[in-house]
Amino acid sequence: MMLSPYTYVTVSMRPGQPSRFNVSCSTELRVHAWLGDTGKPCLDLNTSNASVTVSTSGPVTDHDVTVAREIFNAAARYLADCERLHSGQTDKATGSEAA
Repeated sequence: MMLSPYTYVTVSMRPGQPSRFNVSCSTELRVHAWLGDTGKPCLDLNTSNASVTVSTSGPVTDHDVTVAREIFNAAARYLADCERLHSGQTDKATGSEAA
């Protein structure tokens, strides 16, 4: 099933609770890593409708390095899943059987 590209942003607000923002993007995502003017590492995730920037709150801490590794590992898993599924789709389109 092919869906049109989309970006959903929802905000949950409950009395006595912190607000929660959720952003869900399907395709048309652009990713950019850079150093800010103050030398802080930044990771941007952008669509035509939304932008999310991840950065440190000050000097890089052990926790920041741990979070960066978690982002890297999650992105590696996402890449592996995309490559596996894309390969299966390509095999089906050409009439080949996946190994």
